[in-house]
Formats: sequence, structure tokens, C-alpha cells
Amino acid sequence: MSRWLFLLPVIIFAGVVAAFGYGLTRDPSKLPSMLIDRPLPALDLPGLTEGAPRLQNAAFTREPAMFNVFASWCMPCRVEHPVLMDLAAKGVPIYGLNWKEKDAADGAAWIAEFGNPYRAIGSDVSGRAGIDLGVTGVPETFVVDREGRVRYKHIGPISPADYEEKIGPLLAKLRAEA
Repeated sequence: MSRWLFLLPVIIFAGVVAAFGYGLTRDPSKLPSMLIDRPLPALDLPGLTEGAPRLQNAAFTREPAMFNVFASWCMPCRVEHPVLMDLAAKGVPIYGLNWKEKDAADGAAWIAEFGNPYRAIGSDVSGRAGIDLGVTGVPETFVVDREGRVRYKHIGPISPADYEEKIGPLLAKLRAEA
């Protein structure tokens, strides 16, 4: 009996080491999203500036599009922004969610300074829409089909390679299916 009591902590320690070892082999940028193949949560957000159109789910029923979550205080968003500007100039439909700003005016000033790649921008000062989307940080980008279902989630800034290898081909496939 005393031998088993001695081995029990060793067995537990070996199990913990195995679990940590397995965790180290996982890619932290690939967090699963519960929204994949499900409709976007209900969106009805005020526009980023006074008089700007509200961001609502109807915006995502016209064509496959990208839905980018950003914030003025986000440094990786500054890295990603020129890529989004280039994609928008090429006609890629992009919608934005300005997430958890202290003041919506901060997001509007950021867009005024760096340019606007978005067809519409929703202001999520409270962060509630981000919670409903399962946002864990910014930037995050969703690919949404023309039925308003999330088909892909990208965590972190989008690089040209990310668009060419993953997002662009998926958007093309979704356009062909439509």
C-alpha cells in the first residue's frame, strides 16, 4: 500500500508534464471559434461618426465580405491597416467594428488619420458586440458569406500572405458558390 502512495504523486506529475508538453505543440494563433458556419450575432451598432450609417446584419447579406475588428489603441492594427487599405482599393468588401474605445471619437480620429478601408463601421464602445463575436483581442477578422454566416476567423494582423493563401481564396470560393 505504501508503494502505491509513493507512486501516486509521480503518476500525477507525469500526467501534468504530458499535458503541458501537448499544450506546447499547439499553435496559439489558432483559437477555435464557436461561430464557424453559424450566423453572425445580432448587430445593430451606431456608426463611428455622427450621421454615419448603423452597422447591421443586413450589410452581410449582399456578398461575401471581411469583418475586421480594430481599435485606435491597438498597435498591431496599425501594421494591418495598410493591407486593408490595399484590399479595399482592389474592391474587397470590408466592414469594421471599432472595439472598446474610451470614446468613439478616438476611432473616428484614427480612421481620419490613416484612411478608411471599410464600407461601414460599427462603434462598440461597451465591447458587448465583441463579446458576442468571441473576440479575444484586436485585430481579428472574420470572413462572412452572403447569408451572414461566419466561415473563417483570423486572429492577429492580416498580412498580404494571409490574404493570398487563406482569405482571398475563401472569398473567391464563396463568390463562386453564390
